[in-house]
Amino acid sequence: MPETIVKLEDVAVFQNENLVLQNIDLEVKKGEFVYIIGKTGSGKSSFMKTLYADIPLKQGNGQVADFDLRKLEEKNIPYLRRKLGIVFQDFKLLPDRNVNNNLLFVLKATGWTDPSKMNAKIEEVLDKVGMKSKGFKYPHELSGGEQQRIAIARALLNDPELILADEPTGNLDPQTSVEVMKVLQEINQNGRTIIMATHDYALILKYPHKTLKCDGSKVFEVVQKAV
Repeated sequence: MPETIVKLEDVAVFQNENLVLQNIDLEVKKGEFVYIIGKTGSGKSSFMKTLYADIPLKQGNGQVADFDLRKLEEKNIPYLRRKLGIVFQDFKLLPDRNVNNNLLFVLKATGWTDPSKMNAKIEEVLDKVGMKSKGFKYPHELSGGEQQRIAIARALLNDPELILADEPTGNLDPQTSVEVMKVLQEINQNGRTIIMATHDYALILKYPHKTLKCDGSKVFEVVQKAV
C-alpha cells in the first residue's frame, strides 16, 4: 500500500476570519498527481496555503508529510516546508543573483553546508528540468517558461515528499504551459507526489489526473471528460 502524504478530515479553511472552504475530506497517496480547480476566489490558493501552513488549520484534522497541521507550532513550520516543494505562479526568484545563487540561497537556508554537495545538488535539479546550461543567467535574462523551470528545480532541492504547485502555468502562454507541464509529469512519473492548483482546463484534458473542484465553499472530486 502506498503511504499517505496528505490526509484531511472535516477540514475548514479560513482566510482571516472568513470561512472559505468547509467539510474537506481528502487523502493523497505517495506518487499521486491531483489537480485543484475552481474559479478565481473559490479558495484554491487558501487551500494550498493551508497545506504548507501559511494559513493555520483551526478546524478539522490535517496531516501533511507526517506533520499534524492542527498541532503545528510556528517554530516547526520550516521543518514541514523542508519536506515540501512549493512552486508559485510568479516564480519568486531573487532578481539580484543568478540561477545557481538562487538555488544556493535555498540550500544554505535549509541547513546545507558542504559546497561540493550543494553544487552537485544544484546541477542535478537543473538537469532534471532541462536547464543545466542556464546556471549563470539572471532571472531577467530568462523567459517566463525558463523561470518557472528554475522555480520547479528549486522546489526539488530538498527531495520533497510533496510538491505544491499553485497556478504554475498561470503567467505562461499555452505552448510554454505544456512544456512546464511535461516537466511536472516527468517528476511525478519518477514517484513524486504533486498537488497542482490550476484554472487551465486544456492542460487537465491533455494530462488527466484526479481532479478536485472548489466551488460554493466545498471541495469535491469531478470526473473530467474529454470533449
